[in-house]
Formats: sequence, C-alpha cells, structure tokens
Amino acid sequence: MAPLDNIALVLGTLTAGGGITGFVRTGSIPSIAAGVTVGTLYILGGLRLRNKASYGVELALLASILLAGSSIPRAIRSGKPLPAGLSILATYGLWAFGTAWSKGRTN
Repeated sequence: MAPLDNIALVLGTLTAGGGITGFVRTGSIPSIAAGVTVGTLYILGGLRLRNKASYGVELALLASILLAGSSIPRAIRSGKPLPAGLSILATYGLWAFGTAWSKGRTN
C-alpha cells in the first residue's frame, strides 16, 4: 500500500479537481463547494501525515466519511459513473484511513 500521506494528497487533488471541473462544466455551486471542502480536508490530512503532526489520519478519515455519505447514496439511486467513481474513492479512503486509525496510527 502507498504511504498514507500520498493517498490523502492524491484523493484530495482528485476530489477538489472534480469539484472544480463540475463547476466549470455545469455551473454547479454544490459541486465546487463539496469538492473543494472535502479535497481540502484530504490535503490537510495528507500534509499533517507528511509532517508527522497529530490528527492527519482523522482528517483524512473524516473526508472519506463525508465523501462516502454523499456519493454512495447517489451512486445507488442514479447508477451514474461519477457518483460510482466517487464512491470507489471514498471506500478506498475509508479502508486506508480506517485501518490506520483502528491500529492506533494517528499521525
């Protein structure tokens, strides 16, 4: 598995980039607000992990919970590829950061 800081930074970049792309394509304010907010949480978590600061895993796990909570129900309802892709990212984040958190790795 890749280092947790790299996972968080990649997920943050993908999530924030997706929110910005959604806004550019459709003018959706919720897309940019959610994407940039969740992406920022991932990136902050990744930077905290990289610097061995506290709460890095928890921030990234929170971002995964928020992303999963919003994307998984939409993926189930709509069956569209974008919510399904976000659900996969969220699930990977839940697994990576949830495993680290449960093993007591909090920075």
